[in-house]
Amino acid sequence: MRKLAWSVLMGAAVWAQAPLKKGSPLDALPKDTQILTHFGERADFSPDNRRVAFMAKSFGDAFVIDLETRIIRCLTCNVPGAAFLRVMHLANGDYLLIGPERFTDIRTGRRRDNELWLLRRTAGAKPVRLGRKMSEGAAVSKRALRIAFAETAAQNPELAPRRSRIWVADVDVEAAALKNRRIVVESPDEGCTLEAQDFFENDRKLTYSCYERGGGASVWTADLETGERVNHSQAIGSYNEAEGIFPGGLHTCVESDRQAVLRGKTEKFRDIDIWKLRLDGTGKSFERLTFFNDYEGWKASNPVVSTDGRLLAFQVARTADEAGVGYGIVLKRLGK
Repeated sequence: MRKLAWSVLMGAAVWAQAPLKKGSPLDALPKDTQILTHFGERADFSPDNRRVAFMAKSFGDAFVIDLETRIIRCLTCNVPGAAFLRVMHLANGDYLLIGPERFTDIRTGRRRDNELWLLRRTAGAKPVRLGRKMSEGAAVSKRALRIAFAETAAQNPELAPRRSRIWVADVDVEAAALKNRRIVVESPDEGCTLEAQDFFENDRKLTYSCYERGGGASVWTADLETGERVNHSQAIGSYNEAEGIFPGGLHTCVESDRQAVLRGKTEKFRDIDIWKLRLDGTGKSFERLTFFNDYEGWKASNPVVSTDGRLLAFQVARTADEAGVGYGIVLKRLGK
């Protein structure tokens, strides 16, 4: 037993000291992984898992691809100068868009001018404002017309500087409005800047990210009925951002720099790969799913899991780019 433990430790030490590989991880994809698109970022599965919506680029157009036919359709090409950042499926087949009305500059577009839009699924429909500015991304229910989103003082001047909070609201698609809004999580300062991620347990709970001072991040959950909040990261890396939830809500994907920390040097969000974390509050069950960051200049990011748990979609990304920038969508089969 001692020999086995020692060999495991030595193997980990050798791996940690191994130099980064040259070339592209796309040239050495495992058999369970395939390129879905050669452009695009921020994928999202439809509730029936038949389609994947994605952005062509940051501050650009939204597209959707049929997973059976591989036909790609543009959702916003009838909007001159479209400058959206995210597209997500609502439970009824309509779409939630996130982004500014028009592009000015990256910082302003992603912070002050970032807002929520409704896009009906009917041909020729155009995005309609939902009347709310927000920070980063949103959690979107796959079973009800319900979303969760964060806001900071950058979007709402009524908030004290450095304060953030997460709202839950229902989407009235006929009125193009948010109803039954309520605050579910609040943070008083920049020690934890909030971003909503995924609903689970029949929308009773929510995963969210806490962006910390110094560029770190941690994975949290909130019970929307009791108010209980749990930190699930437990120092598994310096940067751990909650991403796609697994069916049943026992696990979530995490953008984590754990492998870079083990190598002895990390640039935090620039050195991420995709990991699977069990939401038990211990941080001990942590499984690596992608190995893009083993290649110099590469990372995998923005994962989402299909509602049946069979597929993982994520984007090809480069370490030099800002968060969210991607160069194509990749599909990975999960399980058998």
